[in-house]
Amino acid sequence: MSIRVEKDKNNLIIYFDYTALRVEKIKKISGCYWNPQKKCWIIKNSFENLEKIKAAFKGNKIDVCFQEEENKNNTNNYIGFPGFFSGYNPNIDIIDLIKVLEKELKLKGYSHKTIKAYNNQVKRFFKYITKNVFDINSEDVKSYMEYLLDNKKSSHSYVNQSISAIKFLYNNIIKNNTITLNVPRPVRENKLPNVLSQNEVLKILKSISNEKHRTILFIVYSAGLRVGEVVRLKVNDIDSERMLIHIMQGKGRKDRYTVLSMVALEELRKYYKLYKPEEWLFEGANRKGHLTERTVERIFEDACKKAKITKKVTVHSLRHSFATHLLESGTDIRYIQELLGHESPKTTQIYTHITQKNISNIQSPLDKLIKGDRDV
Repeated sequence: MSIRVEKDKNNLIIYFDYTALRVEKIKKISGCYWNPQKKCWIIKNSFENLEKIKAAFKGNKIDVCFQEEENKNNTNNYIGFPGFFSGYNPNIDIIDLIKVLEKELKLKGYSHKTIKAYNNQVKRFFKYITKNVFDINSEDVKSYMEYLLDNKKSSHSYVNQSISAIKFLYNNIIKNNTITLNVPRPVRENKLPNVLSQNEVLKILKSISNEKHRTILFIVYSAGLRVGEVVRLKVNDIDSERMLIHIMQGKGRKDRYTVLSMVALEELRKYYKLYKPEEWLFEGANRKGHLTERTVERIFEDACKKAKITKKVTVHSLRHSFATHLLESGTDIRYIQELLGHESPKTTQIYTHITQKNISNIQSPLDKLIKGDRDV
């Protein structure tokens, strides 16, 4: 007998011929219990629990069954997952689906930041569509893309991320890749990053009186760190003998070393005497976890206001500025690529388009024309 899964209003009901191995497997599923009267195993009806059953009995034939009458009365039911998404319900259905999505992303080694982004993208998609998960088609996805581009004025990179999240969901969880096969991606925009001048960076750093906040921004700029990297630094990642900072599992799950500035080290030593961090270099309020990325973003925003910086910049602009200023001072672009942790040199080459050395020193033909006219 195959594994047979039925359902009532609230539960999944599992039947199979007894074997010690099958019983051992089903006992490992959290929340599953034996009903001696009905001689079956029971677990709460949810998409996530069905996935647990399928995982536990991988390799076995699993029949998911329900009454024909119910199927006729409820056109929203999907034969593979009966009743789980019968009508749009963001408080129940999507929550279950997001849990399964999050688990699958973790198993495939996606970063915490990407998991969070994909989860939010999927939530926004279903909030817009308001249809049964299994009734959605390619036209619905295209309609959402148009909405993001035309109504929300979202960037092409944001829309591409949304497509990636939806594709992952339907290819890996719903197992229906026909929905996203014919969805075109917007052409990637070639935007140049906003960069601060060295004088503007100095104004920002001087505007901060809080030692902890100042040290964080000193480290971000002096080493070219991402905000997610600076908050996850540990005390042992600072190598003052070799004047290096060890970035553990940065973007792309890669370790790397970057430079430790002597000035930044002096700030770090002053900060350490005041705060005495134990594990995380920049501890959160409870001294157990690390500081949040949003906290660092607010620190930078406040510093820009005090320094009267009017450019549209974020804390990530310090990283862009680090790379640009190194390039302007003559540092080989290959070393900059290594310090930033870029996999491809093409990513680093963007800074060649914004350096003062390459652009600002070029004389406009208008200046030459007018100057020549005045000399006549």
